[in-house]
Amino acid sequence: MAALPLANTEIVQFFRRWLETFAGYVREVDYASARPLFHPDVLAFGTHNDVIPGLDQWVTSQWNNVWPKTSDFRFVLEQTSILASPDGMMATVIAPWTSTGYHADGSAFPRPGRATMVFSREGDGWLCVHSHMSLNRGVPQASHANRPVKAW
Repeated sequence: MAALPLANTEIVQFFRRWLETFAGYVREVDYASARPLFHPDVLAFGTHNDVIPGLDQWVTSQWNNVWPKTSDFRFVLEQTSILASPDGMMATVIAPWTSTGYHADGSAFPRPGRATMVFSREGDGWLCVHSHMSLNRGVPQASHANRPVKAW
């Protein structure tokens, strides 16, 4: 059996930067800056919905229910795996993440989870075409912060 198709160094570096960039937009609650990282017809899974068809619906039904209500979002880069197709046209990123959630009384709790994202090469760059982000087992799904949205 062949080994997993691990991404080469260039692709790994690209996606580590991508993860850092996206995580920064989550922390800033900046939907407008995050949108160009995703295909407009992205298919996503998340905590609040099953299959979410399209970026607009994902932003309103998932991002807007999570990003303003949490803080400190970061991917755990040292535990991230990046696979790439031999032809360099598709890639998959598997990454744990951390964040802070807030109980109704305002007290903070650790809010870790994991993500699987599938990317398609588009010209010289990559667009995320599928994302599945979910909380680890036992983590409260509700978080009650109320941070402002920087940009829609």
